[in-house]
Amino acid sequence: MAERSADRAPDFGGRLVEPGLWVEATGRTDWPAGRPALFLDRDGTINIDTGYPSDPDEVVLREEIAEIVRAGNEAGIPVVVATNQSGIARGYFDWSGFAAVNARVLQLLEAQGCHVDLVIACAYHESGQGPLGQADHPMRKPNPGMLLLARDRLGLDLQRSIMVGDKPADMEAARRAGLAAGWLIGGGGAALPGFVVRALYTDADRLALVASIAG
Repeated sequence: MAERSADRAPDFGGRLVEPGLWVEATGRTDWPAGRPALFLDRDGTINIDTGYPSDPDEVVLREEIAEIVRAGNEAGIPVVVATNQSGIARGYFDWSGFAAVNARVLQLLEAQGCHVDLVIACAYHESGQGPLGQADHPMRKPNPGMLLLARDRLGLDLQRSIMVGDKPADMEAARRAGLAAGWLIGGGGAALPGFVVRALYTDADRLALVASIAG
């Protein structure tokens, strides 16, 4: 992957709100206050993780994900993507590369009859250069900053929200944000105090998740 500068990202119509933070409304934003949300990690959760994905032509969705996102849409709750993007900080691609891949992810979801309402991405990482080189940034999972930002933007009830991810950091971010439960793709995550981690591995797990989203 070609290295590019991440320090001077172009203006994406207000979506890049600071050097390492992307906030993009991709659907409804005028939700009644107090609704739960369906939070999703992106790489490895929505799309197959190819290792710092930077080519939109290589994006492939996980087979089961459209049904899960659609369940959130049909339940009338916001669907929010919260994704770490250290590949930008590391210089593997820039925000324009992220935007192209993200647009492809959203397009593929739309083609399967479902949609995301808000995308938040954090590029801060201790290995980054310039303003992106920040260790333990509050927006980077396992810190809860992206989830708290979504709460403030959409008026969410985090306690009743659900996180779906493929890494323990996704579950920890949810716990720190005040969520009660999360679903970990592949399972194997350690139990967290005051937070229920459920495995998302089998068809039965997927159906249980869809049922929990439907309420």
